[in-house]
Amino acid sequence: MRHPPRSVLLAVAGAVALIGAVTVPVVTAQGATPACTVAYSVTSQWDSGFQGAVEITNNTAALSGWSLSFDLAGGQKVTQGWNAKWSQSGTTVSATNESWNGALGTGASVSAGFIASRSGSDAVPTAFELNGTTCNVDAEPSPTDPTDPTDPTDPPVPGDGTVPALHVSGNKLVDADGTTRRLLGVNRSGGEFMCVQGRGIFDGPVDDAAIKAIADWNANTVRIPLNEECWLGLSNIKPEYGGANYVNAVKDLVARVKAHGMTPMLELHWTWGQYTGNSAGCSDVHAGCQKPMPDMQYTPAFWASVASTFKDDPTVVFDLFNEPYPDRATSTTTQAWQCWRDGGTCPGIGYEVAGMQDLVDAVRNAGAGNLILLGGLAYSNDLSQWLTYKPTDPAGNLAAAWHVYNFNTCSNESCWNSTLAPVAAQVPLVAGEIGENTCAHSFIDQVMKWFDDRGLSYLGWTWNTWNCGSGPALISHYDGTPTSYGIGLRDHLRALDG
Repeated sequence: MRHPPRSVLLAVAGAVALIGAVTVPVVTAQGATPACTVAYSVTSQWDSGFQGAVEITNNTAALSGWSLSFDLAGGQKVTQGWNAKWSQSGTTVSATNESWNGALGTGASVSAGFIASRSGSDAVPTAFELNGTTCNVDAEPSPTDPTDPTDPTDPPVPGDGTVPALHVSGNKLVDADGTTRRLLGVNRSGGEFMCVQGRGIFDGPVDDAAIKAIADWNANTVRIPLNEECWLGLSNIKPEYGGANYVNAVKDLVARVKAHGMTPMLELHWTWGQYTGNSAGCSDVHAGCQKPMPDMQYTPAFWASVASTFKDDPTVVFDLFNEPYPDRATSTTTQAWQCWRDGGTCPGIGYEVAGMQDLVDAVRNAGAGNLILLGGLAYSNDLSQWLTYKPTDPAGNLAAAWHVYNFNTCSNESCWNSTLAPVAAQVPLVAGEIGENTCAHSFIDQVMKWFDDRGLSYLGWTWNTWNCGSGPALISHYDGTPTSYGIGLRDHLRALDG
């Protein structure tokens, strides 16, 4: 769903054995303040790689530009990074400022992150230099591995046995016993916009009572929109709402959704990249609105980190990008679908695009075999050439995602029969967002019947207490009190068998 402007909303990622900051003793003159300090951490990890982060503090005269260097050993190799220009020669890694973060005043700090592969030992950097000067390293305790499913700080997850690990079998979603399953539920918006607007992480409560209220509608799935800059903890995000705090909040919500017997679906909604072309939602380079396509600079790193975090939990579904619309930027449909799958330099889009194949590769290279959903063009409303441009997946676990509202182009049975039915005949089809902006439910009634008749999946937008007159809001209170629009979805889900 394309969100209203911020004013409307206001109104209504080492080593397998290492996580956290690393302490490297550096001898300095007695009583002298080190010229610089560096906090190094491994924020996420998987069998063949890890996500690292550095925070640099300048303790001397102001700098107009900076370059950090350190060595990685044990076959570790930086593959991508953010908030700096990253390079590696042999074992030596260099991170040089971007044009927008070169100024580093006395006492000021800057953060940057990277993804690295590993093929050898668990060695960690032993020294850091800023503009050729040796830095001290902050001494902080190393927290428990946040990807460890036995982490005692994680909330208990009762009811895991009731949440199926789904995989694709022909054109069906099935569980471990081969039983056909449908994903039926709601979207829980907030994680995509609150953090980047500096207002929190989720919009409204996500405690046990709030999630139980969703389950009480007979929902079995909750789609959770995310923001890549918040997950990666980029420098424009308030620390209390980004990085580890954001990741842990998402992990907690996933656990709570599962505790109530529902499937968590993690979806990337808002991304980095400046786009001011046709149908632009905002002019800001930051992840403050829906962009036409994901970006190569951050999105593969985002999905590598998310995938490594949840790779040992096959009950979590990954929806790789909310609503692509490269068709609004390019001049031909063929160009749009090529951009969708292959990314790169796409006509009309000013940043390097990460195609769906890039994102599938990022998830699988992180060792995650989780079910993946992919939306098509026209804000995921057009699946006409989805089968033709379907990415290659070594896990064979891809499904098609589709969105429909009463105001979309493909919003009638004739279009569904001609464009959706052929896709649904070959792969599982999930309507990740259905809705209407009328405060009524006559349109989604038609959608649900068409999907029910074919045994397909759908989720209503959205479980938020916004004015249904300005967008499809299912509830007026987080105890599950429905709007007149929400009554249609609630009563329909409750009437379904199981």
